[in-house]
Amino acid sequence: MGPGLAAHHAVMRCIRGEKVSKTMEVLNKTRERIGVLEELLAERFSCRAFKAEAVPRPIIERILRAAQRTASWCNSQPWQVIIASGEAKERFRKEIYATASSGAPDDGDFPFPREYRGIYLARRRESGFQLYNTLGIPRGDKLAYAKQSLENFNFFGAPNVAIVHTDEALGVYGAIDCGAYVGNFMLAAQALGLGVIAQAALAHQSGLIRRHFRLGNDRCVVCGISFGYPDRDHRINSYRTSRAEISDAATFVDE
Repeated sequence: MGPGLAAHHAVMRCIRGEKVSKTMEVLNKTRERIGVLEELLAERFSCRAFKAEAVPRPIIERILRAAQRTASWCNSQPWQVIIASGEAKERFRKEIYATASSGAPDDGDFPFPREYRGIYLARRRESGFQLYNTLGIPRGDKLAYAKQSLENFNFFGAPNVAIVHTDEALGVYGAIDCGAYVGNFMLAAQALGLGVIAQAALAHQSGLIRRHFRLGNDRCVVCGISFGYPDRDHRINSYRTSRAEISDAATFVDE
């Protein structure tokens, strides 16, 4: 082998080595990125006890900036969000709690589940009993169940509550886009050390919410999100719900 050919082979080995190195670098970076997402998803839980400490506005705005990147149909970005804090939150809390505890009828903009059947009922029961057992509520104590459910309207003591609403004309797909937004909002909050809980319960009083915040009748309330710094010492935040196996949720069709 002449010196020219030897040099060529040496150069090619360097190039191949560099390509392998870059490929491994990309793979490692990919593993790190999916690892961060998996960690956030695994750590997130529905927080039902918060510290009184207020969340600074820059942190809230960072959550909103991250969630604003949510994908939506035709990039319509149908979500609008009201963030209530401080005295404004407290006025809203008092009004919606008083209404809910008075036995006011449901006033939601979207149909709530007609019925939980089969596995969906089983999962709902499992989650509910985890909550009640953690709090020491005896099984079948419906009065205690109702009292705990009303804590939704106290925002579980959170210093902040977000109300997510969308345009009525966009129908169910506007609400679906909002659901994706809520998921990203919660992950962003989790990444910043906050506790968060999405609450369909608040949407039971959609008319009150529209009146309180002076929203037009074309605005449909999707849900609320209570958030703040979690009280990790409170027993209500100690349990975690289960997740189904992939085989229970996905079907692969190859042929």
